[in-house]
Amino acid sequence: MTAAAKPKPKPKRAAAEKAPVRKAAPAKSSAASKSAKAARPAAKQSPASKQLKRPAAKPAPAKKAAGKAHHAAPSARAAAGKKGAPPSRSQPVKGTAARTTKAAASKAVPAQKQAPRHAPAPPRQPSRDEAAALKAFERAHKDFTRGNFVAAREHFRALIEQHAGVSEVAARARTYLNIAETRLRTEAALPRDPDSLYDRGVIELNRGDFVAAQELFERALKRDPEAADTHYALAAARARLGAVESALQALERAVELRSVLRVRAQADADLVLLRNDPEFERIVFPNSRP
Repeated sequence: MTAAAKPKPKPKRAAAEKAPVRKAAPAKSSAASKSAKAARPAAKQSPASKQLKRPAAKPAPAKKAAGKAHHAAPSARAAAGKKGAPPSRSQPVKGTAARTTKAAASKAVPAQKQAPRHAPAPPRQPSRDEAAALKAFERAHKDFTRGNFVAAREHFRALIEQHAGVSEVAARARTYLNIAETRLRTEAALPRDPDSLYDRGVIELNRGDFVAAQELFERALKRDPEAADTHYALAAARARLGAVESALQALERAVELRSVLRVRAQADADLVLLRNDPEFERIVFPNSRP
């Protein structure tokens, strides 16, 4: 086999054959550049281009222009203030005058909130007729609370006749007069002997009308104070009403008159409220205490 042919080296170019270096073109003179620039806009401003131009912006209104001028020229306002011109309303008041106005405003607001209230009118004094009617009512009411219904009825009648002009007092007197007359009619229908009163009281006690039973037993004791059964029944009625002290007094009096009633009191349901009291133990169980 034959050996491969080696590549021949490239021949070097001579110095004369090298490409010449291009030099930058000399800058044009200033006069030529100015004339070129002037020529360019002239070429652009053709009649067709003028027609395609946008319409010019409308001038701003007078008010807006004035506002811009007002904001744009603060130095003029400051200069006017230095020369002694009065400050405009838009400018805040500064210095001592501002502090005094703020203090006056802060004091004025609480003064409006804390306005003095009108003092309440003094109570009206009763007239002579009203004072006399009130005095007569107090006297009649005292007889009514004591149970003297005959005297109370007479006083209430006299009050209504003499002081009819005092409407409030007369109306209350009529109410109490009706109650007194009802009680008197009830008393007239009640029996007179103590045994009948005791029996009637027992009926009311069994019905649950403890107030009426108490009144009947008290009436019976006025006619027969030594009736042991009546004292015992009165103790039962008072215990049902919650009058513990007076009930124990009536029970003690009943046991003194009849000692056998102690056994009855031990299991009596009407005396349940009294059993927690030490006095009940002393009255019912006298021998149990050391």
